[in-house]
Amino acid sequence: MAEDGAVDNEWEADRYEADHAFVYESSQDLVELLDPAPGERIADLGCGTGHLTAAIAREVDHPDGGPSGHAIGFDRSASMVAEARSSYPAVEFLQADARSLPFDATVDAVFSNAALHWISDQEAVVSSIHDALRPGGRLVAELGGVGNVATITDALEAELVERGSPGQHGWYFPSPGEYATLLEAGGFEVRDLRLFDRPTPLDGADGLEHWIEGFGDELLDPLSDDERSAVIEAVEDRCRTDLWTGEEWVADYRRLRVVAVSQ
Repeated sequence: MAEDGAVDNEWEADRYEADHAFVYESSQDLVELLDPAPGERIADLGCGTGHLTAAIAREVDHPDGGPSGHAIGFDRSASMVAEARSSYPAVEFLQADARSLPFDATVDAVFSNAALHWISDQEAVVSSIHDALRPGGRLVAELGGVGNVATITDALEAELVERGSPGQHGWYFPSPGEYATLLEAGGFEVRDLRLFDRPTPLDGADGLEHWIEGFGDELLDPLSDDERSAVIEAVEDRCRTDLWTGEEWVADYRRLRVVAVSQ
């Protein structure tokens, strides 16, 4: 971990765009759930390469010339922020930590897709989001839920442990009850909370390899190149029965989607 409470994954924006576009493409309806309105001020926490932030920005612009809103994307990764700024120069993107958002009760909504599970210090994140929101402001988020990609992570951890390497991942995949309790303790009223499966195709025969290399960087980092290749091949063998269709890999994603209001 690069800093206490955050998984240290080395993000490469170009690889993310090439291999993991499903992360934002599969969650377009989360923006619909957010229902951004003209004039609103909305923070996108863990914005990645900025596609969903840009979609929100289009919605908060006032269509009849009234006061425009403001969508701001935040990400810890300098590479992601640079790519987002390049793709959407009219939208504001900042490199920042989710546990210390630079707002004081001035945001109408905080939006987050596939980012919150990368942070183990969840109390600090919830506190930061609550402090950023005005009273009655809303949190609309999706993160990995209990059992998310369990077939992959179980196989990866088993192979790493067999090789004497620490195998425990640092992702936070809570149950609905666990997450509701966390939010309520942090000053939120939970309006909607759903756990659901989303089987997710990974592009091509190398899809699982790309997934492991893209999202398991911290776990693989202590290994040599040869060891990394051996681990990935062994994980593919372990997962083949459950996740390989004969044409593509389908990851066993399980998502937790929440709407909560700041009290």
